[in-house]
Amino acid sequence: MSEAIAKESIAKMKEIVTAREAAWTAIRRTIHKHPETGWLEMRTSAIISEHLNALGYTVLTGSQAVSPGARMGVPDRETLQVHARLVEQQEGTPLAYLTDEMREGLTGVIGELDCGPGPVVALRFDIDALPMTERSDQGHRPAREGFASTVPGMMHACGHDAHAAIGLGIAEVLMSLRVHLHGRLRLIFQPAEEGVRGAGAIAAAGHVDDVDYFIGSHVAPTDSLDDGDVTAGTWGSLATSKLDVTFLGEAAHAGGYPEQGRNALLAAAAAVLSLHAIPRHSGGQSRVNVGTLHAGGGRNVVPDRAFMQVEVRGETTEINDYMEQQARAICNGAAAMQGCTCEISLAGQAESQHSDPALIKRIADVTARYLPELTLSSEQNARNWGSEDISILMNRVQAHGGQATYMRVMTPMAGAQHTVSFDLDERVIGRSVEVFSAAVLDLMSGDAQ
Repeated sequence: MSEAIAKESIAKMKEIVTAREAAWTAIRRTIHKHPETGWLEMRTSAIISEHLNALGYTVLTGSQAVSPGARMGVPDRETLQVHARLVEQQEGTPLAYLTDEMREGLTGVIGELDCGPGPVVALRFDIDALPMTERSDQGHRPAREGFASTVPGMMHACGHDAHAAIGLGIAEVLMSLRVHLHGRLRLIFQPAEEGVRGAGAIAAAGHVDDVDYFIGSHVAPTDSLDDGDVTAGTWGSLATSKLDVTFLGEAAHAGGYPEQGRNALLAAAAAVLSLHAIPRHSGGQSRVNVGTLHAGGGRNVVPDRAFMQVEVRGETTEINDYMEQQARAICNGAAAMQGCTCEISLAGQAESQHSDPALIKRIADVTARYLPELTLSSEQNARNWGSEDISILMNRVQAHGGQATYMRVMTPMAGAQHTVSFDLDERVIGRSVEVFSAAVLDLMSGDAQ
């Protein structure tokens, strides 16, 4: 792309952002007001589908967007039905775009723009909320300004509402600039990132198998280790496996016939202690945590059922595999000690990730050249210590020779992420639209490869 066309495109992009930022903020707020956790993002998916269709994108939803059998941690049918009825009654739900498959938990949306020969560029935006109840006092801005969560037990406490709005803003900007784009643009609005349950179903549907350049991003607090507005790459997200473990025994009267029982609670308790004693791996960081344990129904009954939620993590996928194998062996062994059986299901999974230096540099150079009002972090490949299932999509792209990066765009935050006080400075929406759009303009300029 010539310098003259580049400057013209960036100038038009900035005009659109100035004119439309308030509208994108309104989208963020309506999504924030009606949060939906993983595989329940029915209203959110319908809103995204409506906007992309109106812009002229080719839109894929339901089983075209995600592979049904690859979903993890899907709510039971009753939960899906109850939420679908709630969504149908919510003001502003675009019912014409609320499909039967969305009602069945096949959420998520893919938007495609074909601009002729050239590279395939994919952008990913996660859209799900967290199972938390948001603050409702007037000291909390969303409550004070009327866009706090109206759904008990669900809250956008991580910024995925902003991510969805950013994705729709980018869709609008790039459609306006499509005359300068060469190749295929794919916008991935991913469900169920929390609990690392959704990216595998996007990957299994084949949406990144032909991708040359893949970019994801997350809003991050300005008080983090990143010392600028934009960090063009990250590395080191811990691989993780989320396990749901059910111990099944035999109930009995604890006073009259205790020998006839098989105590599932004892099996689970033995497993908890042994899980936290797994030898750590010499090859890098490893983690294990039992987050919940539910068992028993009365003090005079030998418990015949226990359920717990476990997670393991590893600095590499291989270390995480070691931790998962150890955890599975311990749970099965603890069950056998008490004459019980053990059922283990995988409720979520992510891999370790790294960003490609060439793509990091390209995005940083474009940002510095065309968005000089934004500062680049001094470290442009920052360390991640959490877990993120974008890793599955990135690794799949990189496995066939494509390049991928996972960026950060910084913003002031009220309350830490994953807390009931979370909120963000909504100016990050326009800034993120600019960073993504400038990067795509460069990658799809016709000389990107």
